[in-house]
Amino acid sequence: MNDGSAGHVARSTLRPHVETASRGPLRRYLHTSDGVRIDSVYDPGRVVYENGGSSARDLVFVIAHGFTGDADRPHVRRTAAGLARRGAVVSFSFRGHGASGGRSTVGDREVLDLAAAVDWARSLGHTRVVTVGFSMGGSVVLRHAALHRGVDAVVSVSSPARWYYRGTAPMRRLHWLVMRPEGRLVGRYGLRTRIHHRDWDPVPLSPVEAVPRIAPAPLLVVHGDRDGYFPLDHPRMLAEAAGEHGELWLEPGMGHAEHATGEDLLRRIADWAVVRAG
Repeated sequence: MNDGSAGHVARSTLRPHVETASRGPLRRYLHTSDGVRIDSVYDPGRVVYENGGSSARDLVFVIAHGFTGDADRPHVRRTAAGLARRGAVVSFSFRGHGASGGRSTVGDREVLDLAAAVDWARSLGHTRVVTVGFSMGGSVVLRHAALHRGVDAVVSVSSPARWYYRGTAPMRRLHWLVMRPEGRLVGRYGLRTRIHHRDWDPVPLSPVEAVPRIAPAPLLVVHGDRDGYFPLDHPRMLAEAAGEHGELWLEPGMGHAEHATGEDLLRRIADWAVVRAG
């Protein structure tokens, strides 16, 4: 897929009516290397010191949401608030989602969106960057870490291991949404997600092919044993490909992505990142 939005220039990189004080949230439009405008939010965090833990103020989490999400969705904001207890947080809307420009390529060029968000996090002075992705975003953090490097740890939640999987009813519905003109209309007007009509050309590196290239950065793969989209062979394939640099958490009773990620799991993910990000 080719986004087709190169050359688009935003009138302003700052969103109106937002708090821009040094200790408050900051909202900004970023621009990707192919010219797409990405709506992004920075929260400096509210670090909680638990069990005598050390400061994590140099750490920033960059959240990559799932398909049809965006930076303002309640489940994304809840995820950001949970991680903000252990570090700063950058959240953003992928292309074609929310207030961002362009059209979704369902995990292909989205690596450029994440790269822009990671660069912004670094420019804000954070020396440790952890990417945390969910579902489609889970595949994006894997491919970004393999292709762009520059992150200190990676957390992939509810990610597919391979492309074109249609083995579950939710994934067959998703393929209809993406591949059919009437499905893309439902995505645009029903789900606030603008989907590109072109097929991938070339087909991007798959998540499982990307994983071996992430080392030496540590990788955490998280998956629910009740995930209705991707069965357990997906996280097991990813963990096997990661070898000694990867860790797999199979969560009992957990469903899919951000909606199924509770406060306790967010806390454990954040604690893992504080320790493993160096």
